[in-house]
Amino acid sequence: MRGEILTVIEKNSRIDISELAVMLGAEEAKVASELAAMEAEGVICGYHTMIDWEKTAMEKVTALIEVRIAPQRGQGYDKIAERIYKYPEVDSVYLISGGYDLMVTLEGKSLKAVASFVNNKLATLDGVLSTATHFILKKYKDHGTVMTKKYTDTREMITP
Repeated sequence: MRGEILTVIEKNSRIDISELAVMLGAEEAKVASELAAMEAEGVICGYHTMIDWEKTAMEKVTALIEVRIAPQRGQGYDKIAERIYKYPEVDSVYLISGGYDLMVTLEGKSLKAVASFVNNKLATLDGVLSTATHFILKKYKDHGTVMTKKYTDTREMITP
């Protein structure tokens, strides 16, 4: 039942427990108990609201920053990753394969604010060898949710 609950709430964390119970064919109390247990165990780490910032008046810039680091002896990548994720600007940090070691995502008020964070905080950390910043210009799909409307051709059809 845990896998089924997780699959459903990953797509819709606001689903009502009674509706979830009906979907799973389980008792409401059992579903509530499973959710509480998974929260206590850290399986469920949090609930998030996805916002399409382009539809608001707020200015936000999202960046993906690739970071190449020199792992610290006896600590590997974990210590540097921890120092990076403690910054409030940072949304996520991933250990990745390829030419870089970490992928950092963050949001800022402007391109300049993100560049300032990268240059003055991230790039100056001990163990950081280099960074590459990529700005997200448009989100088409995020966390499984399509963020844009499907294109429809509005041109008139011309027939002979």
